[in-house]
Amino acid sequence: MTPDGQFTQPPTPRQPGLLDRVLARVGGVALLVALIAGGLVLASLAVVFVGLILPVLLVAGLIGAGSIWWRLRRARQQGRPVFVVMRR
Repeated sequence: MTPDGQFTQPPTPRQPGLLDRVLARVGGVALLVALIAGGLVLASLAVVFVGLILPVLLVAGLIGAGSIWWRLRRARQQGRPVFVVMRR
């Protein structure tokens, strides 16, 4: 608005130049590469986590299976029933 109360025309938008278009394209490609790299990082972290937790899972499973086997063996030796089903 001018001092005498008239409205002025907004400036015409400037057309993007060659450098603006190139930088926009390069920025889009860089963003895509960054997203792909982030996905690969997450996938590799998942593989590392599974690699670390798998031995723990195997050892815990072996200990549990050994414990159940030992209890069943002791129960058979003492003549107790191995599985008990309680009904009301």
